[in-house]
Amino acid sequence: MTQDIFPYPIKRIGIIGGGQLGKMSAQAAKQMGFYVTILDPTPKCPAAHIADAQIVGNLYDAEKIRALADISDVLTYEIEHIDTKTLKILHNEGHLIYPAPAVLEIIQDKLKQKQLLAQHGVPVPHFEEGDKLSSDMHFPIVQKVRKGGYDGKGVLVLKSQADLKNALKTPFMLEEFIDFTKELAIIIARSISGEMICYPVVEMVFDDNTNICDIVSVPAHIDDATMKKARDVALHAIKVLDGVGVFGVEMFLTRDGQVLVNEIAPRPHNSGHYTIEACITSQFEQLIRIISGLPLGKSDLLKPAAMLNLLGEEGYSGQPVIEGLHQALAIPGLSFHFYDKDMTKPFRKMGHITILDDNAISTIKKVKNVLKIKGKVCVL
Repeated sequence: MTQDIFPYPIKRIGIIGGGQLGKMSAQAAKQMGFYVTILDPTPKCPAAHIADAQIVGNLYDAEKIRALADISDVLTYEIEHIDTKTLKILHNEGHLIYPAPAVLEIIQDKLKQKQLLAQHGVPVPHFEEGDKLSSDMHFPIVQKVRKGGYDGKGVLVLKSQADLKNALKTPFMLEEFIDFTKELAIIIARSISGEMICYPVVEMVFDDNTNICDIVSVPAHIDDATMKKARDVALHAIKVLDGVGVFGVEMFLTRDGQVLVNEIAPRPHNSGHYTIEACITSQFEQLIRIISGLPLGKSDLLKPAAMLNLLGEEGYSGQPVIEGLHQALAIPGLSFHFYDKDMTKPFRKMGHITILDDNAISTIKKVKNVLKIKGKVCVL
């Protein structure tokens, strides 16, 4: 069989995790003719609505992970918090897993991630291993849990000595507080052969109350020199990791023009959801291409865009109720994505919208006041 003749299904892909990233990855895979099996503890998880099959099981269940590997040609994952010990054993046995378990193991530990990057000259904020907190520290300072943090959880800004009573109790690292002008991000794709592609640099705006990404604007409003610096820093970081797959690189732009890596996600990233409508090849299709050994797709931006995360409204829980959808979809260039989560709760990621427009950021701020995800139960 030559390289350009493929059976149907093209490959059997196993995805560890069945959340929204797994769902959108499965959608891209199904569009292209792949068979997808997911592993997730929740039978009605978002990806279960798209995948061909699901193994119901915990993401640290060695037997279930092995079962997924045994029926798949290649494994990938949509979440970092999974059993790397089992993945390393499977990798050593010859199972294809991208990104490699060794890469995931480094990224899982924020301290090890920063140590590796700093060792190879990637610019990062000053950091140190945390063993104890002291009242004579230089405030403000950022405390980060080494493992398990996500969506703003596991990060705490200690503004003064008074905040020490609220400090995180799990193993942590300390990082200097960066007085940044912008938070930037970029999706980097790296193939099995080492070929790399950059997506556009985006600007992220975070909600002050939840520390969750609120709005993503692309392209970022920065000059060409800063744009190039951000791309170069991100490319360097992924080369240092020797990662294969799709990576989200979050960065700070400081007031004196430095670009510092905040952290890296070894999977499609929230800051790259806009690529579904706004780029030639979405980050999700790119992942499927890479792990299957297919050529990289072009990452060119088709039109300026902005994305808004739709979070569960504060004060509501239960079965989701979408408010303002008709009014939102009347806006030209707006695309609505719902993640098929059957229960909402305050600040849970329930979906997103993308607007393709030269003035997308101003339009999306108006939509934010109209489109709401509420629940049938008011908990106020």
